Amino acid sequence: MTALQPDPAEGLRMYDELLAVHTILRRGSELIAQSLKVLADDGPVDVRALVSVAQWHNGFLHHHHRSEDAQFWPLLRRLFPGSADDLTRLTQEHEELDANLTALSEAIGALGAARTPAERRAAVQVAATTGYPKAVVCRDALGEHLDDEEPVLRALFPQVSAAEIRTLRAAIVAAAPKSGPDLVLGLLSDPTPAPGYDAIVANFPPPVRWLRPVLLRRYHARRKALGVA
Repeated sequence: MTALQPDPAEGLRMYDELLAVHTILRRGSELIAQSLKVLADDGPVDVRALVSVAQWHNGFLHHHHRSEDAQFWPLLRRLFPGSADDLTRLTQEHEELDANLTALSEAIGALGAARTPAERRAAVQVAATTGYPKAVVCRDALGEHLDDEEPVLRALFPQVSAAEIRTLRAAIVAAAPKSGPDLVLGLLSDPTPAPGYDAIVANFPPPVRWLRPVLLRRYHARRKALGVA
């Protein structure tokens, strides 16, 4: 096989890795919405933990989309001109989702630290009136976008050469969060291992793999702090 010949097996492996990343995004979005609903009902939520996780997730999603727009779509447009309309539509969906994320980020920022009873009451009000509704919009829009994107990439990736797959994989690795390894591992494995789990975990630095049990315990502690069973 030459460097420019399609590599279907590697393309499908790359697709599985992308599904793993998408699973983190899907589950993280759901986790934030659930926690905001508990907070809106004045349930046992550590607001500072919620703000931290939501900021992490929104940053991860933003960088993932930026990586796709800057790295994935130009390469795929060059290789597959007939898919240009699909890729343009996906970029437009990114822009719409980013607008929703900005609104959610503003609501998350308004939650504050909630260290006093008055701040706690204010946080509950923000969660009920703006935070939870915006999180639901983001969760649903993200799910619809990924449902649209995945079949397009499932069709294209097996037609890409090994060298170009390496370029795409490097873009995913570069966009992966450098913080929150407990959240990455936890969302990949809870409640069940994500599609592509083994492939993407194999790319993690050895210390992250060695510390997996410790990081998973930290993840479950975070879930408890978010008020999500």
